[in-house]
Amino acid sequence: MKDFHSLSQREVLALAISLEEEDERVYADFAEGLRHDFPASATVFDGMRAEEAGHRRRLIELYRATFGDHIPLIRRQDVKGFVQRKPVWLLRPLGLDVVRQQASAIEVETRRFYERAAARAEDAGVRQLLDDLAQEERTHQDRAQELSEEKLGPQVREDEDRARRRLFVLQIVQPGLAGLMDGSVSTLAPVFAAAFATRNSGAAFLVGLAASLGAGISMGFAEALSDDGTLTGRGHPFVRGLVCGAMTALGGVGHTLPFLIRSFSVAFAVAFGVVVVELGVITWIRHRYMDTPVVSAGLQVFVGGALVFLTGILIGSS
Repeated sequence: MKDFHSLSQREVLALAISLEEEDERVYADFAEGLRHDFPASATVFDGMRAEEAGHRRRLIELYRATFGDHIPLIRRQDVKGFVQRKPVWLLRPLGLDVVRQQASAIEVETRRFYERAAARAEDAGVRQLLDDLAQEERTHQDRAQELSEEKLGPQVREDEDRARRRLFVLQIVQPGLAGLMDGSVSTLAPVFAAAFATRNSGAAFLVGLAASLGAGISMGFAEALSDDGTLTGRGHPFVRGLVCGAMTALGGVGHTLPFLIRSFSVAFAVAFGVVVVELGVITWIRHRYMDTPVVSAGLQVFVGGALVFLTGILIGSS
């Protein structure tokens, strides 16, 4: 790896050509990755890709006029000081926020490169082009905003917001809700069965903690292995598994923690209140994100929870 200050003017131009080609391909990948769910934003990145292609052509013309036809392959990873980027194909499925943040980082880094390169340039023509490109990169973000305003009308923005919400529901809400329901409801029976069988808060806590963590691990693996998200659009399996497993464990731990209270009657009363809150949260999430009517969601959740709760009490009291 070579230090930037040790590069010759020829090597700086070759590096600039390589950077523009890489940025052009990154924007093309962004556009392709967004085209299905966010077609208008994909058009914005098509425009940015075209601008980077124009920069590369101008650099190649200057290089040939100054140094000839052979352009050595110098890449960003060969020079110190560049930020290591995660490959776009590892970011899928692409989200608008992630893409815009990475695009902004690309613009800032490229602008600073041109400013530093122009300051070191000895040839007046090379310095002029590098200064021009630095200025264009400085206004690139403004150009992207212009493209956004031109391509993303109110209706398009509304459609893309709806698509983003759909992806959020598929990739985060659904696995999280499945985990929360499983953790909150399925662990009721073992926790309260142990509580009423032993009348000992400590024993109930240990049973509830084991049931919650075990259910979290099981649900996490089940969700991660259910599909890889390539066809369903449900996102990265590891992320879904982590969300589902964490929410499952959280759902069970919520009504388990009150049994840290030594007094069994007080612990039971607090745990019962926590259960009501958990079922209320599940009802709200189903209504808010799954478009389930409040009454219907409430009946389904509370009836199911009550049946499991009573099952645990009956078994523990027998």
